[in-house]
Amino acid sequence: MKRAVLAAAVFMAPLIVSADPLPSWATSDSKDQIIAFVDAVTDPHSTEYVTPAERIAVFDNDGTLWAEQPVYFQLTFAMDRLAEMAEADPSTLSTPTLKAAAQGDLNAIVEGGHNALVEVLNASHSGLSVEEFQASVAKWLGTARHPDTGLPYDQMTYQPMVELLRYLRDEGFRTYIVSGGGLHFMRVFAEDAYGIPPEQVLGTYTGTTYETADGKPTILKAPGIAFVDDKEGKPINIERTIGRRPILAGGNSDGDFAMLEWTTAGHGPRLAILVHHTDAEREWAYDRESPIGKLVDGLDKGPDLGWVIVDMAQDWDRIYTGAN
Repeated sequence: MKRAVLAAAVFMAPLIVSADPLPSWATSDSKDQIIAFVDAVTDPHSTEYVTPAERIAVFDNDGTLWAEQPVYFQLTFAMDRLAEMAEADPSTLSTPTLKAAAQGDLNAIVEGGHNALVEVLNASHSGLSVEEFQASVAKWLGTARHPDTGLPYDQMTYQPMVELLRYLRDEGFRTYIVSGGGLHFMRVFAEDAYGIPPEQVLGTYTGTTYETADGKPTILKAPGIAFVDDKEGKPINIERTIGRRPILAGGNSDGDFAMLEWTTAGHGPRLAILVHHTDAEREWAYDRESPIGKLVDGLDKGPDLGWVIVDMAQDWDRIYTGAN
């Protein structure tokens, strides 16, 4: 009798099923490889176990954590800010490049190359305290909408990648952004959008100065670029700022190649994740010929290096956090 009661109790007990840590990822080799890696490095009984102190994961932002087409969102912010500045003081637009930018003429900036871009960034990003600049970014994010999707820019984060960041932190990883985007720009939204605090955001930064105005100490953004956090600059900035080589890195373009290459060249278990934009229906499809997010080396060399190449169209059931 006791055996029968025990058997019935076991039969009727609810099954304990682990929740899917990546619900917006389709069942695929990419998802399996990521979960297998995390399981291995967090299992104390595994030969590939990595202590929590060494569980560092770094991610590019533009094109990896949020969208980047048809132009980097920070440049859109810069052009919108110039237009706003011109309403208050038309003399702000002192050159043809600045006038074109304020009118949203992206082609003129592209044709002007690096010098035109720096001119637009200097005019829109400098001469403000860091707090004033970040307040203007927050205001813009609260009102601006993407011309194609109609979504707020900070809702065009990729839901599968937001889940991946959360999953990694749940498993004892520290997650960092290492992006060519502006440091002070990204720090405005990174914590709300990704759960990544400002001190774990690495990016391109302008010169800054320390001044006291009316008895108030202030850090001002100066013209010019002090450091470009792109290509070889990414591993350099990681080493300088974090002080540990990551065991996991994610990117989407050749600007991220050095970061992924350096990460996976270290000793012990390593993982590189390369997001390939293949979904022209739900997002955009681009790689080798794109002026934004160009991807050649990662496609050609990544598979032989053991990198996980994420096919957005096949591997993601959902794209944006702000839309189904």
